[in-house]
Order: sequence, then C-alpha cells, then structure tokens
Amino acid sequence: MEEKNLYRGPSGKGPRIVAIGGGTGLSTMLRGLKKHTKNLTAIVTVADDGGGSGVLRQELGMLPPGDIRNCLEALANVEPVMSELLHYRFTEGSLRGQSFGNLFLAALNGISGSFDQAVSRMSQVLAITGTVLPVTTSDVQLEAELENGARVLGESKIFYCKKREDCRVRQVRLVPEHPPALPGALEAIRTADMILLGPGSLYTSVIPNLLVDGITQAIAASDALKIYIANVMTQEGETEGYTNADHIRAIFQHSRPGLFSLCLVNSSTIPAHVLGAYAKEGAEPLRVDQAACAELGVELVSRPVSAVSADGLVRHDPELLAAALLELHAQRSVRIAGLGRYRAEA
Repeated sequence: MEEKNLYRGPSGKGPRIVAIGGGTGLSTMLRGLKKHTKNLTAIVTVADDGGGSGVLRQELGMLPPGDIRNCLEALANVEPVMSELLHYRFTEGSLRGQSFGNLFLAALNGISGSFDQAVSRMSQVLAITGTVLPVTTSDVQLEAELENGARVLGESKIFYCKKREDCRVRQVRLVPEHPPALPGALEAIRTADMILLGPGSLYTSVIPNLLVDGITQAIAASDALKIYIANVMTQEGETEGYTNADHIRAIFQHSRPGLFSLCLVNSSTIPAHVLGAYAKEGAEPLRVDQAACAELGVELVSRPVSAVSADGLVRHDPELLAAALLELHAQRSVRIAGLGRYRAEA
C-alpha cells in the first residue's frame, strides 16, 4: 500500500537526501538543504591534488581535505568565531595559503585510525547537521584523456592541459582504477529517498565519484528520486561549449545510461555585465538542449535557482536550490507505507 504525502522521515527529521559531488557547488547546496532535513549525507570526491589540499596530501600522505572541509563547514553549527577560524587562511611563511580548517582535519587524521574516522571526529566537534563521507579512503589520482589522445595525470593539471591542447576531454579515470567505496556511502545511497548529483565541475567533482567501485551500481539499484543539478555556467578549462545534454552524456558514458531521469536547470536571468565578464574567460550560461536530453531519456525541470554573488560570480542560491529540490521531492515521490521511506513515482 502506498500513499502520497509530505513524509518527514525518521523522527520528523526530513527526507533522507544523499548529495554526491565536490567543490563549491556541493557545499553551496548543502547550506540550503540543512535547513530542510537532518537526514542529509554528503558523499565527496577525494581526487583533488591542488592548492593547500595537494600540499597536505604530498607532505603528510593523507587524503585531500579541502572538499571534505568545505562540506563540514557548510553543515556546521558553531559560534561565529569558530566559523571564522575554520575559514582563516595563513598569509605568510610556510603555511601561506593554507586554511586552518584543512590543518584541523589533518591533525585529526594524525590521531585517528583512518581518514573517515578523522572526518567523523571533526563532524562531532562542529556539531554538523547530517553526515559527510569520503567516497573512498583509497589514495587515488585523476587522469584525463583528451580527444586528441593527450593524457594528463592529476586533477589540478587537467585545466592547463585542456587549455593547451584546445580540445574536449574524452574520458577520465581513477589511478588506481576501481577503488572500493566507503561502506557507509553505499548504505546511505541504499536507504536514500532522494539522490542528488552535482552541482559541480563535471570531470573533477561529479564523475570521479561514479568511478569508485559500487557507487554507480548502488545509485542504479536505488528506487529513490534521482536528480542531476546542472551547472549554471560552463567552466573554463573543462566544459567550454558544452550543453546540458553534453554533461549528461558524459556522466552516462562514465557510469551507465539512465543513471537518472531528471535534470534541474536554472532559469534565472543573469545580468549582461556579468555575462560579459564570463565571456572574457570563454564561459557562458549552460545552453539547454531539450531534444538531446529527451533522446537520453532525461526530463528537464527549469527553476530560478541562481544568484550573482558580491564578487560578480554566478552561483546556485542555497535557499532557492533547496526549495526547488524539496518541491520536486514532494511532487515526484510516493511514500512506501510501513517502510518509512520514499521511492520515485513511476
């Protein structure tokens, strides 16, 4: 027996939502979702090798903390001083450019049995809403192959190689291939009411998670509502000239066709002067190709979910995005009576 209603999840804490990705896109979305549900799990890529994360990875032999730390900060419930401290970046000496949040997680990693235990401990310290999990605890790097056959190893090097070769990415892979997924990540996907992919960099934030053994299979086996949140803009050095269908096609090629059947795209108007600034870097609003999406078996849902930040960047608005996603969950899911969870409406 099934019934439609706005089920609030275990103990009235909201629907079970799993968000998969990395970078600023994932943490931005989490800031909005945390106000609607406490049953929130972020599954985060660990292939980053640039910036402060890359330095700690190289010098301490730990997994890169940056994307994980961003998600922890987004879900944290701490005093303003603590929040300011986590965001602080050193400006001088050997620590220049390094964030205190990264160092905090590195210290916890040093006194914990594993990286995922360190993340769990930091979660407790920050009293986060929900759970943050690395997609794997294996030490992996990201390799990209371009359409002209050129290859580059290292996430941070893909941008420069693509700009130099001036052609699209054909595929990416993890080195070593097929690392095992964190068991907790697979369990979160198995019990989810809604699974979200993105928003975030296509080849360096979203797809790497799907290359971890078990993740694609778990998503495909789930009867949860599955949504891909398309980026608002194309990304210089990664997806210049891509349509939303190009993004979807790349995800399916790296996972399996039909991994999701719903794509949320932005309909907010972007000011002309902002578009001009992006155009100078070869970026533009993501063009929607409805016919190509239909051929891929994906339905498009358009909502005004973006805003322009104070520094002139176009980002997803946490509140607008969360509201759109929860609306879709209410409209497109049916409650499975007796099991206390949802599945996507047939």
